[in-house]
Amino acid sequence: MKRLAVLASGHGTNLQTIINNVKKGSIKADLVLVISDQEKAFALKRAQRAGIPTLYADPKRFAGRSAYDAYLVKALKKARVDYVILAGFMRILSPSFIRAYKNKILNIHPALLPAFKGVDVIQRAYRYGVKVTGVTVHFVDEKMDHGPVILQEPVPVSERESVAELEARIHQVEHRLYTQALQKLVTGRLRIKGRRVLSC
Repeated sequence: MKRLAVLASGHGTNLQTIINNVKKGSIKADLVLVISDQEKAFALKRAQRAGIPTLYADPKRFAGRSAYDAYLVKALKKARVDYVILAGFMRILSPSFIRAYKNKILNIHPALLPAFKGVDVIQRAYRYGVKVTGVTVHFVDEKMDHGPVILQEPVPVSERESVAELEARIHQVEHRLYTQALQKLVTGRLRIKGRRVLSC
């Protein structure tokens, strides 16, 4: 089976969904490593509770982004990782990292790309007054929130809901969509053709 590593910086709700779905076989892969740039990230605790090896890598210990990413790539190679899954990892990956895992890095974004790139996305979309937002799963390339789209799903925005309620609904879609995308990935059912991702 394919070997996955998850990079996460925060609470790790998408990580928990991946852990659960790997365990029950909805994602037919082995989750072999969880890496965080935050020592107190709850994502690390989630992985430890599930018996998954973890690595806290403090960016302050490295001379710069390239040195940090070289360390991460070395750890991933040592763990024989096939695919790298970003789950709320709040760092931009260097070109050298992306080249090391070209077309093998996935990210999930809480908007319909190319709209609302970057951070604080749900809050920004809510304040903007959009009627529809959504979720995007995409491959990672050298530009931020830019790589080929694997799956997207719209989420309508109610005039009567709070931003917290919208966020909760978006997270529900994230968990389902990431599972679908990862299962397609690890079973070899995705093909990249230019900017299009074909599902076999």
